[in-house]
Amino acid sequence: MGRKSTKENKTIYQMTREELGLTREKAAELIPGFSPERIEKIENDRVQIRPEDVRMLAEAYKAPGLCNYYCSQECPIGRGRTPRVESKGLVQIVVETLNGINRLNQHRDRLLEIAEDGSVSPDEYEDFGEIRELLERLQVSVSTLQLWLEERTAHGEIDGESL
Repeated sequence: MGRKSTKENKTIYQMTREELGLTREKAAELIPGFSPERIEKIENDRVQIRPEDVRMLAEAYKAPGLCNYYCSQECPIGRGRTPRVESKGLVQIVVETLNGINRLNQHRDRLLEIAEDGSVSPDEYEDFGEIRELLERLQVSVSTLQLWLEERTAHGEIDGESL
């Protein structure tokens, strides 16, 4: 039986495994080709985690949020481009999404004016920047809804085939 970690700065991979009550040995049994030693190296940042490792950990732990974490925080291409999303309840996600759509609708005519000539002129920068921020917030809302669906599917609460 593995011993309980007392490490303070745990990686998301270790925290997720421990939240499930899995030892590294038990986790390795769930993931083809993984050993307890490989999991320990990943959890302690002693080996560069690969995207396929993250995908297998996410599937084994039924934690699709690990993929978003990797893409938004660790991936050299996704970092800075992929928004970090957190798990939220469906009601909060829907309210944030609809609120974002309503705000964007208020700027619809201005966006059409800006886009009409195919470029953004200096006198349009401020308005265009504001619209871009609204679109980014809406993107996070949509990504959060996607994560919510993936979590429910991973836990068998929603049939992913019917969506």
